[in-house]
Amino acid sequence: MKVKITKPDSVLFEGEASLVQLPGTDGLFELLDNHAPIISALAKGTIRLKTAEGEQLFDVNAGVIKCQQNEVLILIQ
Repeated sequence: MKVKITKPDSVLFEGEASLVQLPGTDGLFELLDNHAPIISALAKGTIRLKTAEGEQLFDVNAGVIKCQQNEVLILIQ
């Protein structure tokens, strides 16, 4: 799936991932290919991506995620 992680002043990641693990306000949750549409708030924690190059981690204080049609947009602070 296509994933884009962005901050107000920069793009941290843009590419393909097979798994996205996120720190939701009610706990960790994961997105896999063809996940149902979702919009959710993010809490302080770590975003974990599994890509062809390996695992990538991004720390987040807060944010939101939107997943639709195999595209994931993550806006973080």
